[in-house]
Amino acid sequence: MDRIAQLTTRPAGREIAYDPAAAPPSLHVRAAQVLEGNWTGRSTVPSRGLYPHQWSWDSAFIAIGLRHLSPLRAQTELETLLAAQWADGRVPHIVFNPSVPLDAYFPSPDFWRSSTAGRAAGAPRTVQTSGIVQPPVHALAAWLVHLADPGLSRARGFLTRAYPRLAAWHDYLLHRRDLGGDGLVSVVHPWEQGMDNSPCWDRPLSRVTPAPARSFRRADLDHGAPEDRPTDLDYGRYVRLAADYRDRGYADAGVAGTARGATAEGGGGTGPGDFAVEDPAFNALLIASEYALARIERELGTADPPRLGRAERLTATLVERLFDPAAGMFLCRDVRAGELIPERGVSGLVPLLLPALPRDLAATLVRTACGPHFGLGGTTRLVPSYDLLGEAFDPHRYWRGPAWFNTNWLLERGLRLHGERGRADALRKGMLHAAGASGFAEYVDPYTAQACGATGFGWTAALTLDLLHDRPARGRNGLTAIKGEDPA
Repeated sequence: MDRIAQLTTRPAGREIAYDPAAAPPSLHVRAAQVLEGNWTGRSTVPSRGLYPHQWSWDSAFIAIGLRHLSPLRAQTELETLLAAQWADGRVPHIVFNPSVPLDAYFPSPDFWRSSTAGRAAGAPRTVQTSGIVQPPVHALAAWLVHLADPGLSRARGFLTRAYPRLAAWHDYLLHRRDLGGDGLVSVVHPWEQGMDNSPCWDRPLSRVTPAPARSFRRADLDHGAPEDRPTDLDYGRYVRLAADYRDRGYADAGVAGTARGATAEGGGGTGPGDFAVEDPAFNALLIASEYALARIERELGTADPPRLGRAERLTATLVERLFDPAAGMFLCRDVRAGELIPERGVSGLVPLLLPALPRDLAATLVRTACGPHFGLGGTTRLVPSYDLLGEAFDPHRYWRGPAWFNTNWLLERGLRLHGERGRADALRKGMLHAAGASGFAEYVDPYTAQACGATGFGWTAALTLDLLHDRPARGRNGLTAIKGEDPA
């Protein structure tokens, strides 16, 4: 029997009136039940109501937790996503489920038109996807999934089949998305970075003329409180950016010129270059996955020493380009304006997960995380998504202050990686408490852990499982994969 089914199926037996009340299910069982409920047969939706399709970085985090219940399902999760990869190497941020009605989510497949608008970029013909991407956590996830059951992985040829797709994905980012010309990857839409509504995007988004409100219908407001979601103005700008990128055939050629202030081929108006941002978290996750990809190559007997060197060079470039000593953390860079964006978002702490980060910089990031701007271990138990002291801070509004479980999982791993065991243990405890108390919420108030957004959220349940299995007392760390070590 499938391990998830074993956990979520109630044992048969008669109910007797005078029996004592059954103990509530454990956090482990409850998390497994969420993943079982969100499983579609080939992948896991983040949320049955709000997000009824497959999301790219959600599936990577979900696979990391799912490996503890069913390594086969975890492999299938990643395989389903990678099967929708475009010929140019990009892994789309959404893979649409054709059985879901078009009006259940916006932007829907008929907005993206991937099979027609993306034909020149090699969009698949048999599945509908979006045309933008999300952070590249996938090689790290694939390596951790392999380690969960190496025998099964080798028997199924999991890494053998995944490796060329992962390598092409990294090549796409490194060669097609170096819009600033310095080696770092740029995102061309806030949805690509994953932290959609962060105040870090406000300045570059202000250049974008929003699409008229009458031109789209927001399905997200059917499932979430409007005060917790992006504003209509923000959404109009998101739609404009995505539509213009689509209408250019999802072409990245010429975007770099636009990002530097020139006009892209094809005329004026808003184009991808109006939003081109080098984000520290996106690039840090690419570097972490470069280390993991090197481990995969070694497992397959095709080790490529330059890959490790590239990861270290990218780390140095990340420090040189995006670290701001005055802020005590990494900041986003507006490529078109040629300047750092003076907003402190959790993205700027995520490089703590990198093993080659200089020791003094790691210590600075820890001080910033625990200081007044993020309050970890003091005013907050989980790291908020945005500066507590920032003018735009809102403890409930999407990515403008609430704490998210995936970013806190990354920071917990990073703290442990750099020897901050006590702080990592406290963050782990806070995450487990918040996950259980909130019903595995999408995100929570960083002060009170009050649930916000959807409950029964996929990566919250999955990363809870990973924390429960990856016990600190056993000395394990999900990021040992990027240090060149195998977990004990």
